Amino acid sequence: MATAQPSVFASVAFLKIHDFGRRPVIEQVRLRAQLEAVVAVTLHELKDGSRIVLDAADGIALVVLGDPRGALRIAERTLAAGAAGLPLAIGITHGAVRETGKGKSAGLLGDGIAVAAAIAELAGPQKVLLTREFRLALADAAPGAEAAMAGAGTHTDASLRAHELYKPDPRAARRRGQRYAAATALAVLALLGAGVAYRASIEGPQAYAERMAAAAKNGAVQAKGYAERLLRQAGR
Repeated sequence: MATAQPSVFASVAFLKIHDFGRRPVIEQVRLRAQLEAVVAVTLHELKDGSRIVLDAADGIALVVLGDPRGALRIAERTLAAGAAGLPLAIGITHGAVRETGKGKSAGLLGDGIAVAAAIAELAGPQKVLLTREFRLALADAAPGAEAAMAGAGTHTDASLRAHELYKPDPRAARRRGQRYAAATALAVLALLGAGVAYRASIEGPQAYAERMAAAAKNGAVQAKGYAERLLRQAGR
């Protein structure tokens, strides 16, 4: 009796040719050949042992072990490279896969592949959709990279499973950076205000104000003297 192979977690990108089944056979053959060529060109960045390419009826499933960021990068480059005449819809998730069969009959099954295929169906042509599970895996593998993912709502697939989805959006990372900068500035101002209030409460408002005015006046005098010295040196 054969022992079932254990499941492992991997990033799965399903590259689906949109409306594949409705196209004439000759067009199906052309699109599959084009997709295989594009994938072959873009896969060189990933190590051979870290990825598995699986044929599907309407596209290709790319299984990547230990590199969510690499899976996303390859998917986006495949979409860009095939933009002219290759109507791709891409779904990406992070889920369980397991090996089945031996030798020539070997393959992969698992919820990760099924979910990625379902998300590709929801994506539509020339679009990439990502599951919440993939976004979490991306955050664990490359902290901060998940900031470039924007929410795309919750959608139900053909099996009536609900998925919280995201889409790549470089502007989302910039917006988060701007929010962090604004929050940091407010925090600094709050600390400065708290420091001023604390000193004023100890010295008394009037005494503190007079001391600060004297310090400012002294600083201005020192600055004036420094400028005069520079002018005298320049005139020699």
